[in-house]
This record gives sequence, structure tokens and C-alpha cells, in this order.
Amino acid sequence: MATGTPRPTSRDVAQAAGVSQAAVSLVLGDKWRGRVSEATAARVRQAAQDLGYRPNLAARNLRLGRTRTVLLVVPALTTEFFAGVYTGAARVAAAHGFGLVLYPSPEGIGPARDPFASAQAALDGIIASSMAADALTALRGDQLPLVMLDSDPQGSHGATTVNLDITDGIRQITDHLVGLGHRHVLHLAADIPSWTFEIRARELADLLTRHPGTTLRTARTPLAIDAARTAAETALTVPGPRPTAVICDDDLLAAGTYKAARRVGLRIPDDLSVTGIDDLGLATAIDPELTTVRLDAELFGEHGMRALLAVLEGRQADRGDIPVQLVVRASTAPPPRP
Repeated sequence: MATGTPRPTSRDVAQAAGVSQAAVSLVLGDKWRGRVSEATAARVRQAAQDLGYRPNLAARNLRLGRTRTVLLVVPALTTEFFAGVYTGAARVAAAHGFGLVLYPSPEGIGPARDPFASAQAALDGIIASSMAADALTALRGDQLPLVMLDSDPQGSHGATTVNLDITDGIRQITDHLVGLGHRHVLHLAADIPSWTFEIRARELADLLTRHPGTTLRTARTPLAIDAARTAAETALTVPGPRPTAVICDDDLLAAGTYKAARRVGLRIPDDLSVTGIDDLGLATAIDPELTTVRLDAELFGEHGMRALLAVLEGRQADRGDIPVQLVVRASTAPPPRP
């Protein structure tokens, strides 16, 4: 179509196909079955193609009261994990004609400023990480169709929840370390008031009580490498039985533990075994490579978007946590002999 030529309208399509504008709307809206013949539908589609006609989706969505836009609220993008969540969610959204807007909470965790004049007017729904749940208050997200990621199914604003099987991940780590002979464990815990981290601490404590002679020490730290180094160094040098294994809530915390171990003269894994959770690119960049629980971020995002589509369509979302997998690498070994 030449520059300056008026954009073809549905009236033009109707005239070219010899049908009414109502028939054009039915065919191009894929609601023609049982209302117009297949031959008529084919004629309308051919006319639209010949004219280069494209429906005005913005106007259509306004008529339907839908923007086909979803907001993904996550903590600040400090690792590639939430980038993977976005990639998976965006893939499913695009396949269903939705746009996905990524909104990282500016302070990482905590209240977020409403990025829209009125979220309820601009959005069809929200997918939110429990780590950025406070942002929902400012966004009034609990008044929109909502899916919560990594959240307590019993306490998530009544929203549909999509979870990774993080308790099984902790079980896999614990079985691995206990099987190697470790009995003195340090839990380097993310100091974040979030269900996903609370469940890790609770599951680890419960599991270790089943193994006589085990001890558990907990050190809390912000989710950052330098903070983790400081916390781990302190925990590894306090009086009492020294831990022979460190279970970290995140691969970033494991990297900080590596630095702490070097500072206090411990070799990994000869003197100290270290595990993480996530399986970020970092896990194979550090030496020795990190034993960690692989969380499939893209699959997580896909499930989150599919769950929101189910909510929007009035269907029951698929149930069941997403499986996780322990990847054993060189950072774990039997404890040193006394």
C-alpha cells in the first residue's frame, strides 16, 4: 500500500467480499461458525488479505473492556532467574495474543509505585512473585485477576498460586549431604520475609531432626555476595562444632560462602561442602563448580501465565508443584575425618 493511501477499513472488506460489516466482524473475530457459510468466511478472509486489512485491536479491546495486557511484578533484576521467568511468561502470553509488561519493584523487595494511572483500567491481570508481594498494595493488584508465584497457597490474597517444589529440593540436598556423612550443617538463609524462604528453613530443620547426632546452625544474610561472605565467615568461626556443610538459599549466597571459606583457610570440598539453589550461570563459573538445585525459571513463568489465562477464562488452573532437580557437582564431598 502506497504512502498516504487511506488504511483499508472493515467496510472496504465487506464491499470487496459482497457481505455486511457484521459478517466481516464475525469472520475476523473467529465467531462465524454456525452464522455464515465456510465459503463466505473464506471470501472475507481473502478480501482482507488482498486489501491488507488489519483489525484495530486497540478499538476492539476497548469495546470488549479488555486490554490484553498482563503485569509481571518481580523483585529488582539482580540475577537472571527472574529474567527467565519473564521469558517463559512472555512466550505463553504472545501465543495467546497478550502483551506482558515487566515491572521490577525498584527497591528489590517492598512497596512499588503504580506504573499506571490506574492499574485496574490498564491491565487484565497480574502475575507477582511473593518476594515483591508488597507492591500489590500500591498496584491494587489484589483487586485484579491475580496469580502469585512461590507463595503460600493458604495466604496469597485468595489468589491462584504457582509454586516450585522447593520442599523437595531441600529434601534432595539434605539426603545428599547426610548420605555423604555430614552431621554439622550451616544454613545460610536469605533474610527476606517471604514464604519461599520460610519454607526452606522449616523443611531443613524438620529433616535434620530425623537424623540423630546432627546439628543445625542458621545465619541470616541479605541476598548479596558480600553480605553472604560476612555472614558465613562469622558463622564458620564462632565457638562450637564447625559446620562441615553449608546449605545456601541461593547460588549468590553460595558464592559469598566460597569467599568466606578462603578467608578462614577452608578448602571446598575437602574441608567444607557447599550447596546452592537456582542453578544460575554463576554455578558453573565458580571453582569448584557448585552443587545446586536447578529451578527451571522459564517453565515457572510459563506455568504462571497459563494459570492467569485459566483465571481470566474462569477455568481451574492446573495443580501440582513444578519439579526441581539436584545437580551434583564438585562442591560437595564427604566431611573431613576427625
